[in-house]
Amino acid sequence: MPIAIALTIGGSDSGGGAGIQADLKTFTALGVHGCSAISCVTAQNTLGVSRVDALPPEALTAQIEAVVSDLAVGALKTGMLLNQALIEATAAAIAPMRVAKLIDPVMVSRAGAVLLEADAIESYRRCLLPQAELLTPNLHEAHLLSGLPVRDGAEVERAASALLAMGPAAVLIKGGGLAELRGRDYLLSAAGPGRWLAHAPIDTPHTHGSGCTLGAAITAYRARGLDLEAAVVAAKGYVEGGLRRALAIGGGQGPLCHWHGLEAE
Repeated sequence: MPIAIALTIGGSDSGGGAGIQADLKTFTALGVHGCSAISCVTAQNTLGVSRVDALPPEALTAQIEAVVSDLAVGALKTGMLLNQALIEATAAAIAPMRVAKLIDPVMVSRAGAVLLEADAIESYRRCLLPQAELLTPNLHEAHLLSGLPVRDGAEVERAASALLAMGPAAVLIKGGGLAELRGRDYLLSAAGPGRWLAHAPIDTPHTHGSGCTLGAAITAYRARGLDLEAAVVAAKGYVEGGLRRALAIGGGQGPLCHWHGLEAE
């Protein structure tokens, strides 16, 4: 049986809770071989980000090309790309790939920290949204990309429709930034009506990397052959388990437990 392979393109988190590190842990936990292309290096821990250094776009392109020239990638995701040059390099490198592409438009953290240079938003709309099988913004990012207010469930649904019109095959807006939408995400595709997906809210402050982990889990399940909606549902279950066993480490917001599914093995 072929080994499922997934590629993550994004930023390195030195604290290990989000970004490339969270993605690779998720791929491993879900039985998928993970490859990576690093766009930028952050100095961060559970208390926050103290420095971000972008790699040259040529270095990012070389990493992607090295992976796909040798390995049969079945699905990919993008994460933190930081600036216009890195967005455009990523878009050009993945354009020939006929695989499931999850675009996580990492612009603003759920807590409101800006993770993207201001002039790069239009590059996301122009270069990456039309390539996305699934676009996975949080509430802040849905607002920035759509230009619409996103303050309640009805506005989430309107923003999802506006984003779908920009080219992705499907949109999943993550609702965790609003208390009344905790545990609820809205999935809309061109194939049918929208659907709210929910699990019971989990009372933990240790949610660092939850968005990255959700995207990585969806990518892993798509690499394993699940259809998109089934992959989203299964990924939400994986994230729920990680939140229930979240790691209270460091002096700030700890990460999910990425290996919870392996505990019985």
